[in-house]
Amino acid sequence: MVYEPLHHKYRPATFADLVGQTAIASTLTNAIRQERIAPAYLFCGPRGTGKTSSARIFAKSLNCLSYDRPTETPCGTCETCRSIARGSALDVIEIDAASNTGVDNIRELIERAQFAPVQARYKVYIIDECHMLSTAAFNSLLKTLEEPPAHVIFILATTDPQRVLPTIISRCQRFDYRRIPLDAMTGHLRYIAQQESIAISDEALTLIAQLAQGGLRDAESVLDQLSLLPEEIDVERVWDLVGAVPERDLLTLLEAIAANNPQRVLEHCRYLLDRGREPPIVMQNLAAFYRDLLIAKTAPQRNDLVAVTANTWEALCNFAKQWDESLILAGSQHLRACDSQVRQTTQPRLWLEVTLLGLLPGNLQHPALAQPAMAQPAMAQPAMAQPTQPPTVQPAIPSANVAPASPTPVPAAIPQTPTAHPATTASWETRKTAQTAPISPVPSPAPTPNITPEETRTYNLPQVWQQVLERLERRATKELLRQQGHLLKFDGQIAHIGVPKALIKMAETKVPDIEAAFGKILDQTIRVSIVSSQGQTSPAAPQIAPSPAPQEAIASPPVSTQVSPSQTSPAAASGSFNGSSTTNTLDAPPWDNAPAPPQAAPAHPPAGSDSNTTLTNPNPPEPALSQNGSVTLDSQDLHQDSHHQPGSPDPANAGTIQDSSGRTWDVEELNNVAEQFAQFFNGNVVELDDDLDFEV
Repeated sequence: MVYEPLHHKYRPATFADLVGQTAIASTLTNAIRQERIAPAYLFCGPRGTGKTSSARIFAKSLNCLSYDRPTETPCGTCETCRSIARGSALDVIEIDAASNTGVDNIRELIERAQFAPVQARYKVYIIDECHMLSTAAFNSLLKTLEEPPAHVIFILATTDPQRVLPTIISRCQRFDYRRIPLDAMTGHLRYIAQQESIAISDEALTLIAQLAQGGLRDAESVLDQLSLLPEEIDVERVWDLVGAVPERDLLTLLEAIAANNPQRVLEHCRYLLDRGREPPIVMQNLAAFYRDLLIAKTAPQRNDLVAVTANTWEALCNFAKQWDESLILAGSQHLRACDSQVRQTTQPRLWLEVTLLGLLPGNLQHPALAQPAMAQPAMAQPAMAQPTQPPTVQPAIPSANVAPASPTPVPAAIPQTPTAHPATTASWETRKTAQTAPISPVPSPAPTPNITPEETRTYNLPQVWQQVLERLERRATKELLRQQGHLLKFDGQIAHIGVPKALIKMAETKVPDIEAAFGKILDQTIRVSIVSSQGQTSPAAPQIAPSPAPQEAIASPPVSTQVSPSQTSPAAASGSFNGSSTTNTLDAPPWDNAPAPPQAAPAHPPAGSDSNTTLTNPNPPEPALSQNGSVTLDSQDLHQDSHHQPGSPDPANAGTIQDSSGRTWDVEELNNVAEQFAQFFNGNVVELDDDLDFEV
């Protein structure tokens, strides 16, 4: 004798036997009774809710030979009813759309539909999983669905109506099947258990219905498997069969978590794994248990919303009284965040233990675990590795000659002590020493406006500016702002960016790009303000420390802090600028002889004064930009001292040029200035609205 599964044996034979679909059964019954039969029907709903069974019942009601007209109560004993139940009726054709997806299959169906039925009143086509049909197949079926032959009825069934063409849905009468309610499914399972003499407890039947999640066929299949057990079926047997974590074990694990006992948590985790429970299954069941716990906390009277037994529901309600709602939500969030890690890792057991320990109330209430990204939503991690900072060397000269360091981490404006050209010359040697450190050479920061830069607890200005530069799409804009722009102030809403006065007009055209870069970092709209940076001090750039390099140069033994005016001659400068190591004579390229800010002293000391000067300015001045964007070189910057060093070329014999005011300039020295200007921009081309030129 061939065994018949329970879900086949107890398949509904009439509309009255449909479980949990009263509205649909009533509508189809009235349509048959009134003989208002539509040419096409669309049955939608989850699996195991009765779509295909309803289609067969409808076909039997239309073609039952025991009546001379369609009936809502087919006999089930005539040849037509029995052949439809067996699936062998010639006039009731069931098509699996998953294996007949092409337009050729539908074209063959349409051709056969033109013929009259063999022995029944109607020829019924049941197309199961119709959403698997191709678009071409759907389109070829449109005309037939709209105007089919009088003796043809189409019944389409699908679990995914969203994939069915709207033109198909509009030509069909649509019926949406809902999930089977818990009470109706439990009663149906109890009826089957009585008919089959299956010894099973009511709690086990309820658990089976809950695990089926509204699919009657799934519940009947589980009951069919459990019926093979020799002893009475209880809840534990059901949990063992389905492979899920039993409610009792979940309650024990929840008790260990509530007690904040990591040892018990790890022991019970090992117990579950030793019993064959997979880590992803444990995570999934525990997440569902937290959901049930949340319902017990917020709606203790709605036990119909959870898939647990009555005893477990009572225990959950007791737990909910002790736990705060925010703690339950934090635990659910933690499980969701760690689910992918447990599923994808090669060490699922390790990460399951780590996840369970993270559920302890002491760990969930820790700010770093509860809200890891609230304090600094965008600045928690920099977008790129920060450059290595050179070590700070304490100066070896008296503190009276060195500007004191700022007590705050933000570099303040350093007042510039009046110095002569020897100090400027030593500053150039200081810059050369700093460039030997293992970092990329970056030009000194440009002057910034009279806006005090701020570093709050949330935003680190150099770090923010570095991330903004990395997110700029245009290379020219990125390099220009990296060399000439600085983030001076940022309060979370407005960013003040300082650039040289000659570049303000051009920088304002880049504001949309800068705002877009801020938006990528902070996920909000930031307004950018471009301000002038003429004659002010800028915040420290993120790529190089503002003070270590000068201090290191001051403490360097080979460099003498006592220099004479004769060592700053153009001949010495041009002859020693070759990138070699430090010598007894300080190199003084003309670039660093640019005019100092307004508060600086005259470039040359009065005649007869002491020329020995102590280095006090760690930040060498830079060439000033005029109003029209050109670089202005003061006459004192290119001063040719008559007391040049022996062995250097005589300026009188070198090529010279004369400006409009009658001053004479050395051509070789001007070439050195141009060379230093090119090295200052690192060989990059800068896009400027106004051309930069020399006024000589």
